[in-house]
Amino acid sequence: MTFASGVLPILTVVVVLVLLYRPLGDHMARTFTGARHLRVERAFYRVVGVNPDSHQSWRSYLTSVLAFSTVGVLLVYLLQRTQALLPYSLELGSVPEGLAFNTAASFVTNTNWQSYSPEATMGYAVQAGGLAVQNFISAAVGLAVAVAFVRGLAARRSATLGNFWVDLTRALLRILLPGAALAAVLLVAGGVVQNVNGFSTVITLTGAEQVVPGGPVASQEAIKMLGTNGGGFFNANSAHPFENPSPWTSVLQIILMLAIPFSLPRTFGTVVGQRRQGYAILGAMAVIFLLSLTAVTLAELGARGSASQSAGSAMEGKEQRFGIVGSTLFASVSTLTSTGAVNSMHDSYTAFGGMLPMINMMLGEVAPGGVGSGLYGMLILAVVTVFISGLLVGRTPEYLGKRIGGREMKLASFYILSMPILVLTGTALSFAVPALRADIEGTSILNPGLHGLSEVLYAFTSAANNNGSAFAGLTANTPWLNTALGVTMLLGRFLPMVFVLALAGSFAAQDRVPSTAGTLPTDRVQSITLLVGVTVVVAALTFFPVLALGPLAEGLL
Repeated sequence: MTFASGVLPILTVVVVLVLLYRPLGDHMARTFTGARHLRVERAFYRVVGVNPDSHQSWRSYLTSVLAFSTVGVLLVYLLQRTQALLPYSLELGSVPEGLAFNTAASFVTNTNWQSYSPEATMGYAVQAGGLAVQNFISAAVGLAVAVAFVRGLAARRSATLGNFWVDLTRALLRILLPGAALAAVLLVAGGVVQNVNGFSTVITLTGAEQVVPGGPVASQEAIKMLGTNGGGFFNANSAHPFENPSPWTSVLQIILMLAIPFSLPRTFGTVVGQRRQGYAILGAMAVIFLLSLTAVTLAELGARGSASQSAGSAMEGKEQRFGIVGSTLFASVSTLTSTGAVNSMHDSYTAFGGMLPMINMMLGEVAPGGVGSGLYGMLILAVVTVFISGLLVGRTPEYLGKRIGGREMKLASFYILSMPILVLTGTALSFAVPALRADIEGTSILNPGLHGLSEVLYAFTSAANNNGSAFAGLTANTPWLNTALGVTMLLGRFLPMVFVLALAGSFAAQDRVPSTAGTLPTDRVQSITLLVGVTVVVAALTFFPVLALGPLAEGLL
């Protein structure tokens, strides 16, 4: 491993994120707290019949989120089912019902799980008009919910959390669209394909004919990364040279995935008026990120196994142009956010190396997590940490001047428990029900035994956390997995939002309690350490038994 291939990409990512943290974080804070509406925004509000100066209760805010997302699922489903009638369909037929439902649920929930080969299934109309549009919208919904939660922490005796339609519109027009446009230009400059040429037949160096797909790739790639979405235009995702041609475009995509989630703690600190609190949240995210990256990189550099040792490193499933560190950095980022994009195949990692991206998702994807979802996930863990710490030292559990009582802890507990219940229930049903197990073992699992369990566990972990990456050995385009994973994605996205907004409403209704000598500080190194510990322990205690049956057992053989 050389400095250029190993250390330089990591240093580049760190430097750029440090430079972006303050301006991007402050820009997002101004975006969601400013009173002025742009002319184009006012025009949109008139069209949809929304009063931008009215505020919503948490129930009304939640109703808007769910209603808007339901319409999105229906529209994406309809586009897929009528694909044969649409322009630029590339003569591809309609998507089957089960797969269309799974894909619609996937893209509306910011998961972008793909049980199909994109270039052979989706025409340009569905890719651009359905999937890429949802890449923008689902990311904007996540930002809106995160901002509503922050407002709940900042408010005093308020019955409202803001206006969902205003938050959604501003997230789209002031953050995601400008950022994606700039990213698309940079990607095109880096060699990412952007055309509407359809399929072209070319002659290879050996004289054979090969069909090469084109398409509006760079524009979709930009928001795929910036919005922490993850769905690839091609089946090989960001390992495909048309999506990710070189090491520097791979670093650019990594930066795009991390830019908004790692800047949101600054937004949080600015909105609540305590920027040190933002640095504390950022510190916890950074510690978990560095620990995960180090662990998966060491696992792959360790070259465990005779084939890997003979090759000098575990290069199976990895592109030579990215190498070990370029691959593990991308894998860590995409699974610690909710992106799910891949520039290497996680299924081909060593047993322990493949387990770590799974654990990244099992932590709740909070380091730094998806656009919006990572921030509110970490803030809820901070609430739980303060409550536990207060019990241990006999101090009143308060976070940012808001008391944490029985109602708040119940909502936080429901939030934390919802994801593991979905993951473990889906995995258990896949093997406990005889008919489903026969289908899983006979059709879906490529590698039987311990690794087969890991493939199914990874799938439900990815779906429940709205990640979208997969162990590529799993065939998921079956009636059971299309349905089960689709339902898991919907519940994994919107059930936590119910608890997040309810908790935000509970905090907003409170007045701020003045800090006293008995108030537990939450912006010091000790509090960051406790937050990291609670985050890791919650996942470890929940998922250790099933990990012991899959990747841990496989790695110890």
